Amino acid sequence: MRLSTRNQLSGTVTEVTVGAVMATVKVRLDGGEQVITASITKEAVEELGLEPGKPATVLVKSTEVMIGVE
Repeated sequence: MRLSTRNQLSGTVTEVTVGAVMATVKVRLDGGEQVITASITKEAVEELGLEPGKPATVLVKSTEVMIGVE
């Protein structure tokens, strides 16, 4: 699949928490300890077969990018 989204981060699903309608999915990025959390529909979790240990790609498409420093 080819996508226009430039921010594509590879990782592994570490946790899936499913609610009545929505779910949260945590993905640990390859090569580090960083974890991205996504809120998606319960239906999407089921259709994608998301479960801990499954490889996944996090796609980030945003109109804003923020930077923070200490």
